[in-house]
Amino acid sequence: MCGIIGIIGAAPACPILVDGLKRLEYRGYDSAGLATLVVGRIERRRAEGKIANLEAVLAENPLSGTTGIGHTRWATHGSPSEANAHPHANAAVAVVHNGIIENFQTLKETLVAEGHVFESATDTEVIVHLVTRYLSQGLAPAEAATRAVGELAGAFALAMIFAGHSDLVIGARRGSPLAIGHGDGAMFLGSDALALAPLTKRICYLDDGDVVELTRDGAIIHDQAGALVERPIRETAVIGDAIGKGNFSHYMLKEIYEQPTVIGDTLASFINPASLEVSLPDLPVDFAALPHLQLLACGSSWHAALIARYWFESIARVPVEVDIASEFRYRAPVLAEGGAALAISQSGETADTLAALRLARQLGQTALAIVNVAESTLAREADGTLLTHAGPEVGVASTKAFTTQMTVLACLAIAAARARGVIDHQREAALSAAITEVPARVAEVLRHDAKLKELAEEIAAARHVLFLGRGTGYAVALEGALKLKEITYIPAEGFAAGEMKHGPIALIDNDIPIIVVAPSDQLFEKTASNMQEVIARGGRVIFLSDAEGIERLGDLAAASVEIPAVDAFVAPILYTIPVQLLAYHAAVIRGTDVDQPRNLAKSVTVE
Repeated sequence: MCGIIGIIGAAPACPILVDGLKRLEYRGYDSAGLATLVVGRIERRRAEGKIANLEAVLAENPLSGTTGIGHTRWATHGSPSEANAHPHANAAVAVVHNGIIENFQTLKETLVAEGHVFESATDTEVIVHLVTRYLSQGLAPAEAATRAVGELAGAFALAMIFAGHSDLVIGARRGSPLAIGHGDGAMFLGSDALALAPLTKRICYLDDGDVVELTRDGAIIHDQAGALVERPIRETAVIGDAIGKGNFSHYMLKEIYEQPTVIGDTLASFINPASLEVSLPDLPVDFAALPHLQLLACGSSWHAALIARYWFESIARVPVEVDIASEFRYRAPVLAEGGAALAISQSGETADTLAALRLARQLGQTALAIVNVAESTLAREADGTLLTHAGPEVGVASTKAFTTQMTVLACLAIAAARARGVIDHQREAALSAAITEVPARVAEVLRHDAKLKELAEEIAAARHVLFLGRGTGYAVALEGALKLKEITYIPAEGFAAGEMKHGPIALIDNDIPIIVVAPSDQLFEKTASNMQEVIARGGRVIFLSDAEGIERLGDLAAASVEIPAVDAFVAPILYTIPVQLLAYHAAVIRGTDVDQPRNLAKSVTVE
């Protein structure tokens, strides 16, 4: 959600800033802009819409200067427009901002009463006027910025440049992530390591409340109390060219096809293929005595958590509760003493998930995390972390991050079951063998891409789509509906198949496609009955099952897609692939922006 890039160096800043903004496109945005210092003066260029529009503005009216800041904005306060695009600036200071200033209205009223004139509808512009107020009182830029930041309530990351100070960029962070890049004769600011990957591998992450002064010689960081501090510089593992699309039309399709590889990479870090034993990094949890596990997540990660609940309870016999992170904090949760809370997030920067895990820790829970970004806030704050090894995921609709999350959760469930003594080595080996087969089986599912593309024609023309499943298949149905909504904008719903008679069956008619997730497991007969009820009322079913299931019921469906027969334990990972592909192809047919769907952001860093 929004993106920041900043630079002080010797090279022209503008092309570096634009390239950095392109690397931040995956976060979601609806306008873009940048500002540089030109002979000590602040100059800026902004445009509504995609970065290509900003590039057109720059081609017509170029920007020079070696110090500058850039921003991709996802609208919160104020509609998407050039006037509301960042940077916000006056003759003294230019500011870019991720997050939300919660007390902006109060601050704005005070500033207007003092004579300040506002030009936008954004919350960000109050920062410009606050800093200007303190500059006019004779404070130096760093002190003026610090004073202004101290008046802000909310979550934010900021970058500022100042007229007449070509060797200075100031950054501040509270809630939203902000990274410092240490270069050779240059310094950088960015929302994440991916933005800075082509510029430097030496990355430093600001802590909450930090304010940093960047010059060409380095960084001076003060913490929230004003004390001079140092933050560790790490060699980031993010690769600068890792986000190319290759020969694929969209990042999403590339990332779907990367799943056999990244699931295999993830498994390699957890399972010994010779002994078929799960080996976890040291975690501060004794699963043998764990009374309760709280799972916290949002979006697709929440669906992974729903699937994991079945695994932990059925295999490891661990009591589990799953909460949408944004709701967890507001229900006064009662948690078991000595329990653990596990937060699941692709980015590790999801504001709701971070806040939920912090609350769980305050309530005495051991804080664990599953993340895809080792340097993320969630990874740094958790007591123990498990990495998904999915690599950079650029498409807003999560695909490979989701399936690698399930992979890690499955390994964790096996390890917990072993620790609790509820499975023996033979059962552990069987479960481990089942999951080590998943990369090859996923590759088999991908061979159905052409057929799924054909089926997507009907889905793309639908006014409403239903997904049905039972057990872990219910969570896959929820994920399929979410994917379709995200990138095609078709209203779609996922239901537990047994709930159809409790209301949703009223929706069935000849024009609504119904995707049924039905592996041949202990719930197959129940799912089959629900599917027949739907067909009897004119529903057109696309049936996802294995050879045995299709032999038994395939003739009743409008179309069937055969999924390899696997242990029911790992079936949800495989059955996720076809629903991803159906959504992708339907979106392409409808002509939507697959990788950056409207109104959505990759990393939701505000509540």
